[in-house]
Amino acid sequence: MSATPLIQLRRVTKMYGEGATALQALKGVDLTIEAGDFVAIMGPSGSGKSTAMNTLGCLDTPTTGEYLFNGVHVETLSRDQRARLRRRFLGFVFQGFNLLARTSAQENVELPLLYRGESAKTRHALAAKALASVGLAGWEHHTPAELSGGQQQRVAIARAIVTEPAVLLADEPTGNLDTQRSREIMELLWRLNVDHGITVLMVTHEADMAAYAKRVVRFVDGVVASDTPNPHPAGLQASTAAAPTTAEVA
Repeated sequence: MSATPLIQLRRVTKMYGEGATALQALKGVDLTIEAGDFVAIMGPSGSGKSTAMNTLGCLDTPTTGEYLFNGVHVETLSRDQRARLRRRFLGFVFQGFNLLARTSAQENVELPLLYRGESAKTRHALAAKALASVGLAGWEHHTPAELSGGQQQRVAIARAIVTEPAVLLADEPTGNLDTQRSREIMELLWRLNVDHGITVLMVTHEADMAAYAKRVVRFVDGVVASDTPNPHPAGLQASTAAAPTTAEVA
């Protein structure tokens, strides 16, 4: 474990509006996340979990308090500096996939690289590698309409990891999927965490999806109500169950 945590929120508050209509979404949140962690963030509607994720993803800034990313005070950065931090270190996966409808899987995955100014040759190679890593080799030229929901989410995950981010932020990544596809996506996130060392922060309302995480953080009324380690993540159990025995290998 490094001396400097990857992410720290210190007494973070977030206020929307002013006067009588003001809403305090976060009320002094403290949260530490180490590199390589897999954290499920849960809580009822209005609990502050989405505001916390927007803050962690540099999409919003605290009203008061500190947000440190690898020791850097994010709350002091300009809008452009936060945008650069997002492009360099963060990847995003959403419930609704957010793919361009008339664009191939390959081209969807290339988008973050296009924003970075990478050459066409580099974009093609890295996108193909990312799609292969999520089990979609051979599907590069299919549009979203030609893919199942699970495949579309895999494309979205490939797009999120094509830049090799330090952190993957997933907002209800299985919300639009059936049970089997949800498990496949969670096992994929688990493998990205374990095999590639990507820190995963996931908002979910589903306990069986949160069971894949190494920690479960619950928000209630704008504060962290509990932060519980999960010593037996479902992803670890699935990996163990899938591992061949000596007899099977023989």
